[in-house]
Amino acid sequence: MADTLFALSLSPAMLLLMVALISLLESLALVGLLVPGVVLITAAASVAGHEAIALPWLIGAALIGAILGDSISYLLGYHHREQVTRRWPLSMHPEWLERGVRFFERYGIHSVFIGRFVGPVRPIIPLIAGMMRMPKHTFLWANITSAILWAPAYVLPGYLLGRTWQQHLNLPQNIETVLITLGASLVVLAVIFSWGRAQVGRHGFIYLATARLIRRVPFMRRSWLSMSLNDEVPLASLLLLVITLASVSAWTLLVMNHQAPMPIDLQAQRLFSWLTNEPLQLTSLVLAKIGDPLGVTALLVPLAIWLAHHKRIDALCHWAFAIGFVALLNTIGKMVFERARPQTPDYLIGSFSYPSAHTSTTVVVVGLAAAFIAAGLHRKQRVWVYWLAITLVTPMALSRLILGVHWLSDLIGGALLGLLVCALIRLNWQRRVRAPLPHCPWGRLMAFTIALVVLRIILMPPV
Repeated sequence: MADTLFALSLSPAMLLLMVALISLLESLALVGLLVPGVVLITAAASVAGHEAIALPWLIGAALIGAILGDSISYLLGYHHREQVTRRWPLSMHPEWLERGVRFFERYGIHSVFIGRFVGPVRPIIPLIAGMMRMPKHTFLWANITSAILWAPAYVLPGYLLGRTWQQHLNLPQNIETVLITLGASLVVLAVIFSWGRAQVGRHGFIYLATARLIRRVPFMRRSWLSMSLNDEVPLASLLLLVITLASVSAWTLLVMNHQAPMPIDLQAQRLFSWLTNEPLQLTSLVLAKIGDPLGVTALLVPLAIWLAHHKRIDALCHWAFAIGFVALLNTIGKMVFERARPQTPDYLIGSFSYPSAHTSTTVVVVGLAAAFIAAGLHRKQRVWVYWLAITLVTPMALSRLILGVHWLSDLIGGALLGLLVCALIRLNWQRRVRAPLPHCPWGRLMAFTIALVVLRIILMPPV
């Protein structure tokens, strides 16, 4: 099934449909503010260029998607003006509407044409045009003419890149799938832990919709109230637990059904063998020392001392259990599946590949730190903490491919396993009302941590 999906994702029809869908979402009312459309359409157009799909078809797909997106937004504002302004997300972000109204009042009937090329207001202007009762034929003229200019302007750079990157970069053949998978994974993670995480928080759309639904079901209301601490149910942690438990189970079954490495593993191996150079090797060796048991100990000792000093044994126990539990799961997984590594250095002889312990442990350490830090911040600031966490975890995971000691599927399984442990620890932490952690002296704590990590890197070999 996975191989079939990978093959379909690169077929001309699927690529054209993908470009049309991205263009539609990029132009759709409000959705375009949440979707990184420029990045996605450039990536899709690049793949289409590499696959030598005819340029008129590609531009036509983007054109149709853009026209449909603006038309749906216009009709939504024209026929449902009052309902739109009272519902999420405009009910929580009236400044978006005010910004669009100011733009519309400034440029009048030309605002639809101009707004197509102005990022912050582009998904808002068609909606405003409908609310302001712009004549339909005027809107249609502006919509089509602006889309005719917009489609090639947004598609051509990515298409040109796709036509030339193979010969200029001299990339290995047939590695498009792994590039798409890695890029899509990072985009999905960024969206989930920025926009998605906000929606399952106390003031998010998904949380509020779930609460309204449960109030109407008597036998679920008591369970919901029993989970509510500090007037909030830990819906984000519950969803993370359910999703990661299902995902790690399905992914492990997929890996088990492949006696040999999966096609995506071989593609990733070729790509990272091509990328590997001496600086990257040295950096990866350093990361290998940071992510092994001694490195993780060096990372967490200062935090443990600080928590013990402030008598927060509850937090210290949760951290210790998280690290011990993920280590146990990794050990059991390697013993049960006995998956061979691509390469086995001397210090890893007798150790197996699936799942990646470096990846899962790093996800637990960084993920829990991000969750505890974000809990003490305003909800609008939490997104930056999660983005920083993704930025820190990604190099650690990819370094295992550069060293050649893991397959890509090992990293995916390890990341899912780490997120599963994070969800379990956060749920257990949120079972009781707890006093907030004391203010952390980040400067001194980081200095102490860095000193221990440097000593570990210099004085001790990897384990």
